[in-house]
Amino acid sequence: MADEKSDTTDNIPRKRQEKALSAAFVRTASKPGKYFDGHGLFLKVDTSGARRWVQRIVIRGKRTEIGLGSASLVSLAEAREAALENRKLARAGGDPLQAKRTAEALLTFEEAARKVHKIHEPTWRNKKHAAQFISTLETYTFPRIGKLKVSEVTTADVLAVLQPIWLEKPETARRVRQRIGTVMKWAVANGWRQDNPADTISSALPKQDKTQVHRKALPYNKVPEFLESLKASSAGTATKLALELLILTASRSGEVRLADWSEFDLENAIWTRPALRMKAKKEHRVPLSPRALDVLSEARKLGVGEGLVFPGTKQGKPLSDMTLSKLVKTLGYDVDVHGFRTSFKTWAQERTNTPRDVSEAALAHTVKDKAEAAYARSDFFDKRRKLMERWAQSCFSHPDNIVAIPGRAKNSKS
Repeated sequence: MADEKSDTTDNIPRKRQEKALSAAFVRTASKPGKYFDGHGLFLKVDTSGARRWVQRIVIRGKRTEIGLGSASLVSLAEAREAALENRKLARAGGDPLQAKRTAEALLTFEEAARKVHKIHEPTWRNKKHAAQFISTLETYTFPRIGKLKVSEVTTADVLAVLQPIWLEKPETARRVRQRIGTVMKWAVANGWRQDNPADTISSALPKQDKTQVHRKALPYNKVPEFLESLKASSAGTATKLALELLILTASRSGEVRLADWSEFDLENAIWTRPALRMKAKKEHRVPLSPRALDVLSEARKLGVGEGLVFPGTKQGKPLSDMTLSKLVKTLGYDVDVHGFRTSFKTWAQERTNTPRDVSEAALAHTVKDKAEAAYARSDFFDKRRKLMERWAQSCFSHPDNIVAIPGRAKNSKS
């Protein structure tokens, strides 16, 4: 066959035999040339003295050469085994050169995860969620399986990642599992593996306590006290104003921290938040109480009245979520920033006769029932304006009576 003929420059007899080389010869060969062994395998010694394995082979009628690695790293036995497998694959009509390229190009789990993160990044709700996807994998996954080829990750590997945190940090563990699964589905779609090991380990993991853990919230009658502490604190002015506006508008952290001056119509006391920043992906109008307008007036004095309303310490960057959380804890309150939305909701339920739909609209919650949502076209804006003005009043006083909304019975329940 073509791959069994000898060139006149080869340092071997014209008649080749299988296993012509010895391990000792491979270790000591120093004269430049090609030293054939069998199945097209030969040791190539360069003028520099470097020694490497090459296989001459016919693939689909075309003669070619395949590099099999350095002789200092690949033993004679390993090179022979690889050459024989390549020969068998080629005789069966396969392409060992393409198989080698595919194997070399195959990503590690970490490389695949970062690529998936990049692909999905435009679809995430905000930068925080995008960062969380990769940060949890960096913390819990990459140290254990990051360097494995994505095709080599097994169920046992995924189990080794999840088991230490499955009961101790159940929510985090579930998210890590979901994110590993996302990477694996991408690998399956690319033809690099046939299964998703993150989907097949349920029986190997203990049952988690599914008791829902709610965000810690401040009782609504403690909000005035909190705002007094906030005002008296030595925190940065932008941070204090951002937290106060968050409370007055019952907003989510990101909705306030990323607020842009272009969203505000101060003359008509309306804040229109774009769909991109809303959890429900729908534009949302927020009625601004007189005190909320005062907060914005103070915030405007800190900048030029354009761009971010509450810029962080780094130019062009917003305040971080951690900045607000840290301030709340520094003031001595063991509650979550998100919990102030609960404070508002509880106040609306217990201290007003507000219909549920109105308070839910104030929180920018969507109607979950699809049939009901099809008919629910109103955003209750005028009613919400009255509600938010009363909430602002209650945030700076200690009301003893139910705050009634005009036109409804004073003591009715929503």
